[in-house]
Amino acid sequence: MGKHKIIVLGAGMVGKAIAIDLSKKNDVTAADIDQDSLAYLSENYSIKTIGVNLMEEESIQSLVREYDLVVSAVPGFMGFDTLRTVIEAGKNIVDISFMPEDFMELNTLAAKNGVTAITDCGVAPGMPNLIVGYHNEQMEIDTFEYVVGGLPFVKVYPFFYKAPFSPVDVVEEYTRPARFVEKGKSMTKPAMSEPEMMFFEKVGTLEAFYTDGLRSLLLNMSHIPNMKEKTLRYPGHIQLIQALKTAGFFDKDTITVNNKKIRPIDFTSKVLIRDWKLDPDEREFTVMRIRLAGKKDGEACEIIYDLYDEYDEKEKLSSMARTTGFTATANAELILGGHFNGKGVFPLELIGIDEDCYKFVMDYLAERNVIFRKSE
Repeated sequence: MGKHKIIVLGAGMVGKAIAIDLSKKNDVTAADIDQDSLAYLSENYSIKTIGVNLMEEESIQSLVREYDLVVSAVPGFMGFDTLRTVIEAGKNIVDISFMPEDFMELNTLAAKNGVTAITDCGVAPGMPNLIVGYHNEQMEIDTFEYVVGGLPFVKVYPFFYKAPFSPVDVVEEYTRPARFVEKGKSMTKPAMSEPEMMFFEKVGTLEAFYTDGLRSLLLNMSHIPNMKEKTLRYPGHIQLIQALKTAGFFDKDTITVNNKKIRPIDFTSKVLIRDWKLDPDEREFTVMRIRLAGKKDGEACEIIYDLYDEYDEKEKLSSMARTTGFTATANAELILGGHFNGKGVFPLELIGIDEDCYKFVMDYLAERNVIFRKSE
């Protein structure tokens, strides 16, 4: 059995972490338009690189031809088209892009083409899905909720925030209406609504607010009567964002400035990327709490998973890149090792149904020091 050939589309912060982790056992190629990112990978690791514009579907089609597996780590707005193109090319894929579209629409196409596609395969959405998928087989879940955030240790005025991935995707989280389920009814609230303060041991008090993180769970776990997801930020951050949103900085309709047509959101993203850019060795952390409540064997039961992860000084990898990237690489190894070979589109709640798959991913993360502490 030779080494598996894998191509990673996108060599941003998370794409890099994925390529590095997979290159320890496999033959990995990274593809991106950004030459600096590619140079970093080829100079420091045994990773081949290809400079390419991933927005061109034809180039993806021919690019993925000779690989055993594709990992898509492109920004959300490119995610759906990339996923469809790879499925059409008949290649198995693990996808971490936070796409606005409903990827379950590609399920029939993937099944028809004999493709295994694992989607939303990051720390969140992702790990909470795997966990609820697993426990849904063990108990009758009445409530499922999780809160999650990736934040810098040093709070810099005014935003107290740095983005480990593209600001476009962060702004998307702040603008997409948040869907949740209450007493069996599907509800929608504006993103950033119902903020609440929550205390976490190593970080202190953070602010949690609704975002649209449930995604495929609304369909695949529709029998759970109460489900919600919130994002965590330092207190104060969200008021600034709401001010920008209300003033129109996130609008997608073009306006004319000095005879040039621009979309406010494009301008805002450009400006924020400067303020929000994490320095390569800036320390940050990821914090997540997942809560499941219901009945097990007729008894009331509550299970909580806590994740706290920090920047890795040795590997120089951000926590968000580690927690997201290693979830993706764990699932890549699931496919490559033949542990999972379902045909179609599978978000992680459909992977977690299988106890062996659940354990494989949890162990894989624990080996890399991404540890979910479970309490019942």
